[in-house]
This record gives sequence, C-alpha cells and structure tokens, in this order.
Amino acid sequence: MEQKKIIFSPPDISEAEIEEVCATLRSGWLTTGPRTKELEKKIAAYVGTSKAVALNSATAAEELNLRILGIGAGDEVLVPAYTYTASAAAAIHVGATVRFIDCQENSLEMDYDQMEAAINEKTKAVIPVDLAGIPCDYDRIYAIVERKKALFTPGGNTDLGQRIQKALGRIAVVSDSAHSFGASRKGVMAGSLADFSSFSFHAVKNFTTAEGGAAVWKDIPGIDNEEMYRWYQLYSLHGQSKDALAKDQLGSWEYDIIAPLYKCNMTDVAAAIGLKQMDRYPSLLERRKQIIAMYDACCDELGVEHLTHDTAEYASSRHLYLSRIPWADDALRREVIVKMAERGVPTNVHYKPLPMMTAYKALGFDIKDFPNAYAHYANEVTLPLHTRLSDEDVEFITKNYSEVIRSVKPGA
Repeated sequence: MEQKKIIFSPPDISEAEIEEVCATLRSGWLTTGPRTKELEKKIAAYVGTSKAVALNSATAAEELNLRILGIGAGDEVLVPAYTYTASAAAAIHVGATVRFIDCQENSLEMDYDQMEAAINEKTKAVIPVDLAGIPCDYDRIYAIVERKKALFTPGGNTDLGQRIQKALGRIAVVSDSAHSFGASRKGVMAGSLADFSSFSFHAVKNFTTAEGGAAVWKDIPGIDNEEMYRWYQLYSLHGQSKDALAKDQLGSWEYDIIAPLYKCNMTDVAAAIGLKQMDRYPSLLERRKQIIAMYDACCDELGVEHLTHDTAEYASSRHLYLSRIPWADDALRREVIVKMAERGVPTNVHYKPLPMMTAYKALGFDIKDFPNAYAHYANEVTLPLHTRLSDEDVEFITKNYSEVIRSVKPGA
C-alpha cells in the first residue's frame, strides 16, 4: 500500500459553495442580509423548529440561549466534565456558576444519577452535550428535571427570561448540539429535542459556514417566537433596533440602541457556504456512515472499543470517531498517536476533560473528582472522519491502526 498523508479534518467544499460565495461578493451584500435569513429558514425547517438564529459561532449561540433565559449571577448550570470548553464557558460568560458532572462508566453521556443529585434551588439549566453527534438521552433528562420541579423557583435577570422560566416551570434543558446537526432520537431531530439548542458550523464540522453557528428553541406556551427572535437579533447586533436590511430601505436611517449588547451575527458570505452545504448535507451524512462502518469492522477485530453511532433508538450525525484502547494508559495512548503520525495518519483526543485544564483548575476543579471522565480520556484516540476520505484512504488508516495497535498490545 502506497504511503499517504492523511488530513485530519478538512472542510468539504465544492464548486457550488465557491460559486455561491462569489455571487454573494458580487452582490455587494456581505454582512447579515438575505442569504443569512434564507439559511435561518432552512435550518429551522430541517430541525423542526419555528425559528433559527444564525450567529458567528456555537459558543455565541449557547451564550445567547442562556441570556434569553435570563440566567446569570447566583444561578447554577450543570455541565459535563467531559466536553470542550465552550460548553462551560458560555455559562461562565453570563455570570452563572458551573457545576461539573462526571460521565458514566460505560458512556460519555453525563452520569444522570449524579446530575439529579446535584440539582438544588440554584440550578436553572442543565447542558447536555451530544458528543460526537450522538444525541443524549433527553427522555431521561426531562424526567429528572420534572421530578425536581419542587426545587425550582423561576428567576431571570430580564423580563423575557422571567417569563420563559415561569412558563417552563422547571430547570431548562439547554443542549450543546455543536456536533449533532442532522442527528435524531426516536425520530425527533436534534434542535427539537432540548428546550434550547446550539449548533456549530465551524470549519471542522460536518456542515460548515467556515465560522458560524445557530441557536434554535422549541415553542414555549405563552411565549411569542417573534419576540424571542427579535431579542436574539438585539443580542447579536449591539442592541440595535434595526438590522442592516431594515436600514437599507429608502429613507429608513434612524435606529435606537435598546441596550449595550453584543456583536455575534452571521454574515451573508458565511451563509452562502451554508446554503449550498444544506443541499449536499444528506449525501455527506451518508458518506460518514460508510466510513464509520469500515472503522467499526477494524476496531471490532482489534478488540478496540468505539462509540455506536446508529441504533434503533437514535441516528448520529457521525461527527467524530472516538476509539478506546482497553489495555492502554495515557502513556501508551500517546505512543499510539505518535506512531500513527509517523505513518502519515494524524489522530486526536476528544476530549481532555475540563477539570484538567488550567482555567478550570484555577476555579477549584480537580480531575480526581471525575474518575470516569479521566478513565475515558486516558486511552481515547480519535481517528480522522470526514467526507474527503476515499475508500483507499480509509483502508490506509485502518491498516496502519491495526499494525500500530497490534505492536503495542501486551504480549506482542
């Protein structure tokens, strides 16, 4: 087999996206405008929500979800210890206190019993993370927050947030769906599973706008979706009462600043990429499914553990391929990563738990309190998974992974 140089996670961009971006540049409308609004409608229709708000990142989407809920100082938010920093950082940005929850011994999902035990009078939101594109067990999460309703007192540091919390009458389920655009559970699309969800369209994601994300939410009885949408727009555009589209109308120059808010809108240049990605997305998801089947066969033969991306219960968006080497420790896992890189195959680790990171250690977290998260991390290796891989590339990766794993296995 010839030597190759595999790329870990390049974007899959076709001529269709390039042509749409060029058309956008020629149109003279580069910032938030008609293409962004069109993409929002397509996202909402795809995930089954009434509205979607396109933003410059999933982190911004998650933060705005919390701000719309009126969550802030004095509130607690439950977050998995095993995730990327954005899941927790958004809660910290709004002034809330993060409480980390360990993952399950045999799953990367939160330990739901531990989550339930952590809920108290200050808890206002739980942030499940659809890691690798696999939707969490939202039925169980909702059952828990319903059981804990007696501890919940509606709060909120804004009028809208107060009304939303009162309408929900329980802890809000605010999904970090950064990985799960296109996933579903029991036939319900990610985006319609949690009360609020945030998607990532970063360059390494299945669906990309180069940089970008979106916030979506389920209908809330008694809360007007148009009012919700208007506040997302205000939060994302300096609190300005008119967006660029409205100000472009003849003679319509004047606007107000409702509050000194933020700047995190999506541009039409980014939305142009997303519009054509949307056309191609079903085939991109199908190709990921084919690659995962090849990886699964390899890992099963090696005795290497891996996530199950599709079951009768759920369909993953198949964003990442996480494998675990049962007999490996951190040192041996690092050796595997180096050996794979030497053979032209970059691999990664998803994720180093947040309590191990400098910023979170400074907040008082200690990885010793999250043994399952550490155990999952210590022997995890993420293989390249993207739609620019050919079958020959996948065969090259699996051949080399097999050889490396066998070379480091005890008794080899």
